[in-house]
Amino acid sequence: MSTAPFNYTRPKTLDEALALLTAHGGNAKLLAGGHSLIPAMKLRLAQPKMLLDITRLEALRRIEERDGRLVIGALATHAEIAANRTVASRCPLLAEVAASIGDLQVRNRGTIGGSIVHADPAADWPAAILALDAELEIAGRMRRRMEAAGDFFMDIFETSVEPDEILCEIRVPVPAGPGAYVKTAQKASGFALCGVAAVVDAKARRVRVAVTGVAAVPYRATGVEEALAGKPLTAETIAAAARHAAADITPLGDIHASAEYRAHLAEVNTTLALQRAAAR
Repeated sequence: MSTAPFNYTRPKTLDEALALLTAHGGNAKLLAGGHSLIPAMKLRLAQPKMLLDITRLEALRRIEERDGRLVIGALATHAEIAANRTVASRCPLLAEVAASIGDLQVRNRGTIGGSIVHADPAADWPAAILALDAELEIAGRMRRRMEAAGDFFMDIFETSVEPDEILCEIRVPVPAGPGAYVKTAQKASGFALCGVAAVVDAKARRVRVAVTGVAAVPYRATGVEEALAGKPLTAETIAAAARHAAADITPLGDIHASAEYRAHLAEVNTTLALQRAAAR
């Protein structure tokens, strides 16, 4: 199936890309990895009149440590993140998540920023950036702003990024303890029927847990976090806390998994993620 007609340009700078977004007034789309946009265009679910190819904006590809945070450019590919030595040493959870995405071709082409902004409810990255308390730098023509990960995801395929803005960086505090990501994947696509990211700070006796694939919007499992606050991480305390993994959540149900099964997976994968993180 072919796409509707569109124009194509490749801006050379971020400022040029932002100017073009503004000039086209919502009729332009950004092309990064293209794994979500191009199929949507072929199905006529998206029909932009202008495609802005930002793949060569090298300033948005950097991965570095800055002021105690890992700073990951929005155009960094999943494969680049998985293979990066700084990521592996300072926040191995990110490398673990990156390596679990799709297949080799998807990881080589797909970008972290494209995945996050697309906000597919079954995407992997949202669980990690929520559990890590990340911040996202978003640029517009007149200003740049920071958005907490917890305020970023609004609904299915909807984030706080405006049509004339571009996600530039994901800034992740170097975690005080180990993390783990456990996913039950849809076999054909690799998308998460349920993915759970857990970060353990044993010294402070606190955990952070985030879930993707279960609800319309990825979420922090605050019931789990509260149940484990100040407690040692034993098999018993983890199992009891994990029962809250889908509390007050309306799970999705579709041809791949029922709502009840997704809620069950949230409990099981939360248990496994916390156990693995604690063991590390």
